[in-house]
Amino acid sequence: MPTTPSSQNPSESPETRGGGEDTVPRESTEDRVPLHRRKAAKVDRLAELMGERSDDGHGAGVWREAFRRMSRSPMAISGAVIVAVFLLVALFSPLIAPYSPTSQAWGGEVFPNRNEFVGPRAENWLGLDHLGRDMFSRMVIGARQTLMVGVVATLVGFLFGALLGGTAGACSVLGGRWGRQVDNVIMRVIDMMLALPTLLLAVTVAALVGPSLTTVMLAVGIAQVPIFARLLRGAMISQGNREYVLAARALGVRGHKIAISHILPNSMGPVIVQSTLTLATAIIDAAALSYLGLGNPDASFPEWGTMLSEAQRFLSTAPSLAVYPALGIIITALGFTLMGESLREALDPKLRN
Repeated sequence: MPTTPSSQNPSESPETRGGGEDTVPRESTEDRVPLHRRKAAKVDRLAELMGERSDDGHGAGVWREAFRRMSRSPMAISGAVIVAVFLLVALFSPLIAPYSPTSQAWGGEVFPNRNEFVGPRAENWLGLDHLGRDMFSRMVIGARQTLMVGVVATLVGFLFGALLGGTAGACSVLGGRWGRQVDNVIMRVIDMMLALPTLLLAVTVAALVGPSLTTVMLAVGIAQVPIFARLLRGAMISQGNREYVLAARALGVRGHKIAISHILPNSMGPVIVQSTLTLATAIIDAAALSYLGLGNPDASFPEWGTMLSEAQRFLSTAPSLAVYPALGIIITALGFTLMGESLREALDPKLRN
């Protein structure tokens, strides 16, 4: 006897019959997902996308295609110009700076207590700070300090993250049951680090060690470790089922050689992309730590975050003292972010022609 619509199970919802619309708002479900879970999902998605290769399997061709796409991207070109100018200023800062960043030769012209400051003029292009020091020279030398902090912090995060992520990925792909247990332990530690906000983790490390330039680089680098570790692990797992891995295992190649010589080199794409994005994050976090008084206490090495902290007292009378280092931080971080995002989009398999 044929069934009629009225004879269907009344307990079935319109969604199960496929004839109704979903009445539960998607936003409410997504909002209930913890922040560290959303961060982990984004990292895993990047590792999955970047772990993919074109059909011919030539990774070099993928990179050539990526740089070709970037050369035609206004966003990538803008980021490259900003980064190039920043690198040139930072590397040649001793030659560019007209005066010593600690010289107070014009101290008699500045009276902070009476709100009397010196603005831009012929001999001081950006004016003087509250102690009579040349702002242009301090900005130029501060660019070098910012670059050093960003590069070293990124290297720290990359090295420790690659060690943990590479170990976890190799154990998960080639280690059997024992390897999966090791991977599970490592990733639970990474998840705990990822659950903490990056800046809060960096502040905690810096407060425990003490204020210094080394502390800033170490704290910012440690805060980036879980991102690198999760990215590399995800990429290695994505590569683990490729034909070349199965062929190497069938030929009797040892597991550690497969992981180091084959899987790891083909999994470095997302880590390289993340390095450019981490440089932007490291610059912002380092400036934040210096602003909070956890940076380098030596005044002979100006840093943009420290300059911003010193200018806080004079925001109402001399706002330019805070505007210059703030613009330096924003523009430099923007340049690295534009480059990183452009590289990520150029390597995304869904966006390739």
